[in-house]
Amino acid sequence: MQLISHLVHKSLAEHNLICPRSVNHLRVLERQAARAIVQRDQKLLMMYTERYDDFSFPGGGIDPAEGPKTALVRELSEETGAREIEVQEAFGKVTEFVPTWKKDWDVMYQTSFWYFCAIAQQLGNNHLEDYEQANGMHAMWVTPDEALQHNRRVIEKKPSSMGLSIHRETIVLEKLRDTLIG
Repeated sequence: MQLISHLVHKSLAEHNLICPRSVNHLRVLERQAARAIVQRDQKLLMMYTERYDDFSFPGGGIDPAEGPKTALVRELSEETGAREIEVQEAFGKVTEFVPTWKKDWDVMYQTSFWYFCAIAQQLGNNHLEDYEQANGMHAMWVTPDEALQHNRRVIEKKPSSMGLSIHRETIVLEKLRDTLIG
């Protein structure tokens, strides 16, 4: 799968992080995630999170017994209520080092995989996790440019509420827009 970007959170820049095996002095939690690109009528199905005021692709963590496509079907259904999900071609991946909130770990190394997906015309009921509900997360259809410009404005203002994922999501939106236009 094509590497779209490798990111290192600014708070970790001093460590010169490239891959988890090159880090001897930090305890690295490795995580994988799968994320969906769902297009319809020149719009994308995105997750808007009120707490962070940003757009992200639906998806989430891959459980130990799952592969990326199985996890993606589960996450897309849970977050958006999507039904009749068909995972199609891979778009790319992003690797990133980010701070972690998990005890016993110094840093998290995450690999996120993006896939194009087709879904049924109507969304069903979603089943958000408690923290997703508390953060005001909900599915929205927006154009790639609307989501991209919105996220760029948030990054430019750098509010204290800005989430860690906005840079990753914005880079993928840029790559997707360029791919769709080109």
